[in-house]
Amino acid sequence: MIRAAIVGLGWWGKTQVEAVQGSDKIKFVAGTTRSLSDEALAFMKEYDIEPKQSYEEILADPDIDAVVLVTPNSQHVPQTLAAIAVGKHVFCEKPFSLDGAGAQQSVDAAAAAGLTLGVGYSRRFHPEMISLKEKIDNGDLGTILHIEATMTFPNALYLKPGAWRADTSETPCGGLTPMGVHAIDGMIDMVGEIDEVYCQSFRRAIEVEADDTTSILFRMKDGCSAYLGTMTATGGGFNFQVYGSKGFIKLEGMTHIAGAPSEERRMKLFSTCTFKPVKGPAQVWAAAEFDVVEAALEAFADSALGGAPYLISPAEMAHGSAVTEAVVKSATEHRVVKLEEIA
Repeated sequence: MIRAAIVGLGWWGKTQVEAVQGSDKIKFVAGTTRSLSDEALAFMKEYDIEPKQSYEEILADPDIDAVVLVTPNSQHVPQTLAAIAVGKHVFCEKPFSLDGAGAQQSVDAAAAAGLTLGVGYSRRFHPEMISLKEKIDNGDLGTILHIEATMTFPNALYLKPGAWRADTSETPCGGLTPMGVHAIDGMIDMVGEIDEVYCQSFRRAIEVEADDTTSILFRMKDGCSAYLGTMTATGGGFNFQVYGSKGFIKLEGMTHIAGAPSEERRMKLFSTCTFKPVKGPAQVWAAAEFDVVEAALEAFADSALGGAPYLISPAEMAHGSAVTEAVVKSATEHRVVKLEEIA
């Protein structure tokens, strides 16, 4: 059993705790958040979590094996490195880092210390994503031509000035970091590393000074193309589609909408699945309900306990963060950015 501390108790931090109640692999024994409000303290009491006054207090506790970071994006790398320095495993919410160099420093430090590093790209753990990857590897879709993803939610319509998610230095390119990095990780999982990106991102409808409409073109190193669109001011939805010379597979579902029930955010992210071959009728089926948050945390715990390596490799973690940096650079400079430009 891994004894973990939750760092950050916003709506998603609470979802992490709720996901592993009853787990025999990981238990949250301590926690801290930016404001130990009455609400946060009541939540910790309900789940038998010891309140800590600071992150430093958590790091100093020898009875804590691991930290789960659900904190502003810019804090991920320094908090990860601080935990590794005192011998604690780290599970970090996505995006792992806003820059490739910081991510690489973190994965190198974890490897040198013999510690497990996990990143919360939880959608990769869904059986439909695993099955899609197997079909690609087996050649069932033929030559892969293109991958296309769209992720949307209305959350930015309700952002208030001063919220960290309304700060473009923390969440650049609108829906990229709260949503789009899941799809980017999926693309990397399906066909390997990304070679170049082009992004346009702007604000159309929300009140805070942040983007709400973002579109990104990718060229993968294996030669196929990809597209990702995110919108943060419309209805919630998720589409991930892989086109091959033998047909396409489309996965549909929803995104993590703030305020939705915890079970829905964790278990109902995939819904209708379609395989349309080049010849013959389409096959349509319903995805099973599956708790991707629990799966990611338990896989992290297994790895920390000496089991199988975490599903997302350190190299993929570092590359995904470099892609995030390249996307932001492209949107800022209005040009195609090659991944070789990112240190």
